[in-house]
Amino acid sequence: MASKHIGFSIKLTLTVVFLTSQVVLSADTPMPPDKTQLGQWFSNNVKPLESRKGTLDSELEAAEQGKTVIKVSQDGKGQFKTITDALKSIPSGNKKRVILHIGPGTYKEKIVVEATKPFITFYGTPGQMPTLTYGGTAKQYGTVESGTLSVLSDYFVGTNIIVRNSAPRPGLNTVGGQAVALRVSGDKATFYNCQLYSYQDTLLDDAKRHFFKDCFIEGTVDYIFGSGKSLYVNCELRTLGDEGFTFITAQARKSTKEDNGFSFVHCELTGTGKGVYLGRAWFGYSTVIFSYCNLGNIFNKEGWSDNNKKEFDKTLYFGEYMNTGPGADATGRSKLTRKLTYSEVQNYLGLGMIEGSKWILPPPKV
Repeated sequence: MASKHIGFSIKLTLTVVFLTSQVVLSADTPMPPDKTQLGQWFSNNVKPLESRKGTLDSELEAAEQGKTVIKVSQDGKGQFKTITDALKSIPSGNKKRVILHIGPGTYKEKIVVEATKPFITFYGTPGQMPTLTYGGTAKQYGTVESGTLSVLSDYFVGTNIIVRNSAPRPGLNTVGGQAVALRVSGDKATFYNCQLYSYQDTLLDDAKRHFFKDCFIEGTVDYIFGSGKSLYVNCELRTLGDEGFTFITAQARKSTKEDNGFSFVHCELTGTGKGVYLGRAWFGYSTVIFSYCNLGNIFNKEGWSDNNKKEFDKTLYFGEYMNTGPGADATGRSKLTRKLTYSEVQNYLGLGMIEGSKWILPPPKV
C-alpha cells in the first residue's frame, strides 16, 4: 500500500477567442470551474482520431487503423467464453488495436493483460456492463499481485466494465487482507465509465500515466494508491467508513526526481462515516490535489495525515483548490494542506499534466 510533491513541467498552449460572451480554449487547456462546461471542455480537448492524425503518438495512430473485435460471451455466441482465453489468442508484440467486446454476466477470473500485448480494449455494452471478479488477497498473492484485473501493457482502454475484488472486508487485526480490484502498471491507459469495488487497496494506480473519467471507485483504506501520474475527472469516490481508519489516497512519490502524483478534478466524494481522510503519506513526497470537487459530510476535519512521520511534513504536497460541500470546510484543516492558487494548480487541471493530447481518444464505440 502507499504516499508524496511534484514539480510538473508542463507546456500549456492557450488560445482565447471571444465569441459574444463565450470563451473558446485550444487543446490542453485547464478544466473550467463550472462543471456544466466539462462536457464541452472534453469535446474541445479530446477530438476523434480522424481530426488528430499527425498529432498522436505514431504507434498509437498506426494501431488504430484497422481494429479487430473479439466477442467474449458466456452464452457461447462469441469467439470465447472467458476473457483469459480471448487474451491468449492475441499474439505478443501486437501492433493493432484489439477490442474485447465482453458480453453481460459475471466473469470469475484473475485476469492479466501482459506487458507484451499493448493496444487492448475491454468494452462492455452500456446498461449491460460485465463484472470481472476474483477474491485474491495480499495473504495469498502479495498486495501487488492480488488484483482481479492487472493491466501491465501500454495503451489499454477500459470502457463500461465493473471490476470487483470479492475478498471480505479486512478486520482491524486482519493480516494480509488487502485486496486489489484493478492494478494499472502500463503507460497511457484510459478508463471510461468503469466501476471498481473492494475495501482496502481497491485501485493500485501503480506507475506511469493514466486517465480516469466518469468512473466509480469504492473502498475503505488507501483505496487509490501507488506511483501513477494520473488524472481523475468527474469520478465518484465512495468511502465506506465507520470501522477503523479510512483514507482515500496513499500516493507513493519518493523524491523530487520522480514525476508522478494524483489529480482529482470535478469529482464527487461520498460515503459513510465521519472520519475519512483525503489522503495519507506513503512516502515523503506524496502528491495529491483535489480541485473543484464536492466533498460530502464524511471527513475528519484535518483532512490529511503524514502517517505519523513528521519528517515528511516539509516535502508532502497535499493540495486543495475551490472544492465545495461540507467536507471542504477549512476549519481545523491540517497544516499539511496547501490552499493552492490558480497559478499553482493550473498544471493539474488539464490533459497536459499527463501529455494526454498525444494518446487520449474519445470512448470507443462497438
